[in-house]
Amino acid sequence: MAAGFLAVFLVIIQIYRPPLENPPVTGEIEVSPDIGQVLRNSCYNCHSNETKLKWFDELAPAYWLVTSHIRQARAALNFSEWDKLTPPQQKAKLFWGLNRILANEMPPPEYSLLHPEAHLSTDDIDAIKRYLVKISPRNLSVKNGTSPAPSQKKDSSISQPLPTANGIDFIPDYQRWKAISTTDRFDNGTMRVIYGNSVAVEAIANDNTNPWPDGTVFAKVAWTQAADSTGLIRTGEFKQVEFMIKDQKKYADTEGWGWARWLGKQLVPYGNDALFTQECVACHTPRKESNFVFTQPLVYKKP
Repeated sequence: MAAGFLAVFLVIIQIYRPPLENPPVTGEIEVSPDIGQVLRNSCYNCHSNETKLKWFDELAPAYWLVTSHIRQARAALNFSEWDKLTPPQQKAKLFWGLNRILANEMPPPEYSLLHPEAHLSTDDIDAIKRYLVKISPRNLSVKNGTSPAPSQKKDSSISQPLPTANGIDFIPDYQRWKAISTTDRFDNGTMRVIYGNSVAVEAIANDNTNPWPDGTVFAKVAWTQAADSTGLIRTGEFKQVEFMIKDQKKYADTEGWGWARWLGKQLVPYGNDALFTQECVACHTPRKESNFVFTQPLVYKKP
């Protein structure tokens, strides 16, 4: 009786099938054949408009889960609509994807179990790394064998910068905070220093960083990379400053963090509307297990 009821139930649920269409390809990523094959084998079924479901993917309730994941994957990265992204956005998406791969989040383990052809070998990952290094702007032009001195000061003619679209005000005091880490973004040719306010520094000293306490604020300052005649990389022109502000209640809709960014010496707020924060959340989601913070802080011991 139970088996018969289950069989009828499985037949009935097949009726509800949210459509999963494959829209036209508007512009594919242009890569070498070996990288293209890796992407097609491991990524295209979810991250393109050329999805090919296997027979067991077509059966509900698996179909519901698979189609939901594909819609989310296409929204995050779609190789069939590559032409809709600017070159910097394209590079950022690729490095975002590599971070997800290195975090063992892509392809999802449960997906690879049923779709072994999507598994990325060590050679595949190394090939992707080599490709990303190749397209990195690291090999910068050298002028007179020197690099410009770093600067993070705003134009003196500019008054207090405008707040971002999500209502966060610029924090000029960040330059007096302690530097807690650095990052090298060779994908977009920038070098970054991460500063922490007193709450962040106290949390580091007490090993209380996962989760970070409310009141924690990070300032991530970026400069373009410049190379001297020996190939040594130095900071060049000031590019931007970003803030992460921890407040679980106030920023509950964006994973407990407030996000803000100001561009160039003019300190122009980034984002046309408050939805820009979704870009920040999506980028930091691979680091959910470390409370959405990428960089590991230097340790400050209490005296």
